[in-house]
Amino acid sequence: MENIGEILARYRKEAGLSQIEAAKKMTDLGSRINNTSISAWEKNVSKPNPCQFLLLCKIYGITDIYSAFLEPNPDNPLSELNDKGIEKALEYIELLKLDKRYIIPAIQKTLKNPDDQDSAQVISFPQRELPLYLLPASAGPGEFLDSDAYDMVVVGSEVPESASFGIRLNGDSMTPRYVDGQIVWVYRTSELLNGDIGIFYLDGNAYCKRLHKENNLLELLSINPAYAPIRVTESSDFRIYGRVVS
Repeated sequence: MENIGEILARYRKEAGLSQIEAAKKMTDLGSRINNTSISAWEKNVSKPNPCQFLLLCKIYGITDIYSAFLEPNPDNPLSELNDKGIEKALEYIELLKLDKRYIIPAIQKTLKNPDDQDSAQVISFPQRELPLYLLPASAGPGEFLDSDAYDMVVVGSEVPESASFGIRLNGDSMTPRYVDGQIVWVYRTSELLNGDIGIFYLDGNAYCKRLHKENNLLELLSINPAYAPIRVTESSDFRIYGRVVS
């Protein structure tokens, strides 16, 4: 098991810093030391004081001190993931932060009126254009998702910033969450997590379904229990077009 000095040395090297560079950064942040101190800490000849230790963690990018120096942090859901898993989880967190349904009610960004400190002006989000596909999912051939069969429509802040395109749904397989004729907005990606609702191409048709992956099983599930799962096999022509974000 690594001791504190060995851990500090490893993180310094991962940060691409020499002992001299690390000491200079410490000094720039208000803790005047030289590289001999860094060397002594890494050899466990001496130890940094609490303030110096926290500055080192900041410089080396150590954000979870518990996991770095003790054991996997039971309060950190990322602690049991490898680097690739952490990267994927953080990507998904960024997407969730773009969807107002999943964030703490935010204080609106305001601009202060210099003539009136008590007044505020709400910053409005600019409108933008997104493609809205003309054929609904679950109706007609799914190849239209690779074509130019769409209209550009103007949308406002009611559509998540992460949305790449819109598509209208056909049928009641995703009720009560989504209803027949509803437009859903989709973030274009070819990778989804188990349980994500997405837009899929399967053997010539487009679907809005929930992805279910378990061992070697891959299925597209409806929310409406009246509809049976759709199995995806090795011989299926299957593609993921995106994650539904609204």
